[in-house]
Amino acid sequence: MEIVQPKDLEEHFGLAKRRHAERCRQKRIFNARNRIIGGDAEAWDVQVHDQKIKDATEKAKLETFAAEMRHNDKTICILEDRKRRDKKNLCKAIDDFRQTFQKPETRREFDLSDPLALKKDLPARQSDNDVRNTASGMQRFMGEDLNFHERKKFQQEQNREWSLQQQREWKKALADQKCAEDFYMKTRLQFDETAKHLQGLERATRNVVCAAVKEFNRNQAMESAERKSLEKKQEQEDNLAEISNLLHGDLLSENPQQAASSFGPHRVVPDRWKGMTQEQLEQIRLVQKQQVQEKLRLQEEEYQRDRAWDQQRVQSARATLLLERQHRRLQRDLRRALDCSNLSLAGEQRSQKKYMEELYTNQPTEDYFTQFNTRSRLGG
Repeated sequence: MEIVQPKDLEEHFGLAKRRHAERCRQKRIFNARNRIIGGDAEAWDVQVHDQKIKDATEKAKLETFAAEMRHNDKTICILEDRKRRDKKNLCKAIDDFRQTFQKPETRREFDLSDPLALKKDLPARQSDNDVRNTASGMQRFMGEDLNFHERKKFQQEQNREWSLQQQREWKKALADQKCAEDFYMKTRLQFDETAKHLQGLERATRNVVCAAVKEFNRNQAMESAERKSLEKKQEQEDNLAEISNLLHGDLLSENPQQAASSFGPHRVVPDRWKGMTQEQLEQIRLVQKQQVQEKLRLQEEEYQRDRAWDQQRVQSARATLLLERQHRRLQRDLRRALDCSNLSLAGEQRSQKKYMEELYTNQPTEDYFTQFNTRSRLGG
């Protein structure tokens, strides 16, 4: 029993896949109708499928962009609420600190505005060691400061406490500032990444929109040209009908029957009678001259427009003719090079054939040549 290896299965699968692709290619290439004058329905289906995929991708991009915008709006709202709450907490902490540690009673100048100062005031003199005895009071003199050491020690202790409290507050403020800066940097980096992503989406969206706008403008230009052509044709027909009506109408032909009254042949209708005054006739002639001049002006403008379009078409035709000549020249050069190559190959083939005829005595039959040109690719 023969053991089938995975490598053999892969080779067999690859060979079957190539054979299937070759049969499909032969079916497309050897069908003259589909290759020359027919349409490729499969290619159209693929294009439609690609367009649907493109539309779905664009829709997904727009939805992603909208979701990102909503997420960013929500993040900004949360950050603003957090900032407002932090500001409120800071103001509350400052007020609490003021209410706790900065009471009016702890100020040095509170005794100047204390409403109970008179009740709390001590007598002018209690003893010789009274600290309120100033030099101007002639109660104490230089060298009689008996509580100097206690007072100095108390001041040093108070200064040390103030210094430690300031250090603690400074360290706390530095820590809060560092936390705020770290949070700000993280938020800033997140915003930068989001902005970069949104810029990429915006660039892709802008490219798609530009392509759609170009296609729309092209279609609008074609529709405008077609509409102008139809309007011009309709205007010409209207002008011819108007001229014909004027020529065959009662106004220019001066039909006497239009002025006949129904009350008798000897009476006429005043509003239809042709016996107008000379001023009215001159006014009509003046209006007609103005219409003729306006018509000539419009015809001249249209002639100039048609002439410009004709010049543009002539220039385009001349450029197309030059390109066709250049293309024919290139084709002629390529054909000459191909002819030279074919002559060289023919000479080599004749030499090879002569050598093979000398080398091999048996000649190939018709069955030998029928096995060639059975595949869609060169060399088959």
